[in-house]
Amino acid sequence: MKYNKNIYEAIFINRPNRFNAKVILNEEEIVVHVPNTGRCRELLIEGVKVFLREEENPNRKTKYDLIAVMKGDMLISIDSQIPNKVVYEALVNGKIEKLKKYKSILREKTFGKSRFDFKLSTDSEEIYYLEVKGVTLENNGYARFPDAPTERGARHILELVQAKEQGFGGGILFLIQLENVNKFSPNDDTDPDFANALRLASEHGVDIFAYNCKVDNEGIAINEQVDIIL
Repeated sequence: MKYNKNIYEAIFINRPNRFNAKVILNEEEIVVHVPNTGRCRELLIEGVKVFLREEENPNRKTKYDLIAVMKGDMLISIDSQIPNKVVYEALVNGKIEKLKKYKSILREKTFGKSRFDFKLSTDSEEIYYLEVKGVTLENNGYARFPDAPTERGARHILELVQAKEQGFGGGILFLIQLENVNKFSPNDDTDPDFANALRLASEHGVDIFAYNCKVDNEGIAINEQVDIIL
C-alpha cells in the first residue's frame, strides 16, 4: 500500500512517553506522534534516522506521525495501524495462498468476547476468523513477537481456539514490518503466556502465518512467508 501523503526524513532525539517523540526536522526540534505503543527500544535510539508522515487533520496536536526508522541499512515500519491495511490489500489481491478462496472480507468482527481483525467467508458460507499482529522486533534476520507483554494478544489467540472448536476456520498472521527476515518465533522472554497460547493454538489447528514486507519511503506491501519456529 502507498502512503499517498508527504514523507519527511528526521533525526530521532527521544521518546518522553509512549505516544510522542521529539525529533529534529529541518534543523528544528518538534514533537511528533508515535503510532505504536510497543517499546521499540532497540529501534528508537538517539540520533537514528526516522521517517515522518505529514497528517492533514487540523485538530491534531501534532502535525506528523513517526512511521518508520532506520536500523543500520534496514528500513522498519513501526506504524501499528499499517498491518491491517497491508493484510487487507493482500487478501483482496490473493497474496495469501491458503486464504485465496475467501472472497468476502469483513473487518473488525466480533466472536465471543474478542473482536478479530477480519472475518472471511466463501460463497458457501465457510467462515474464517483472522487476527493480525504487526512485528518490529528483529535480530540478525530473526523476528519475534511481542516486544512487550500483551494480555489482549493471548486472549485473542485463545478465542481463535474456541472458534476452531465450534467449526470455524481461524488463523493469526504476524506481519513483520521489514524485509530482511527469514525466521519468526514467539518471544518467550517477554511474554511466556502469549508464547504458550500460540503453541496451544497451533496444536488445535489454528493457522499460524508469518510474512515479511517490502518497505520503502513510499509505502509497504506484503512480501514472502518466513519460517515459523514455535
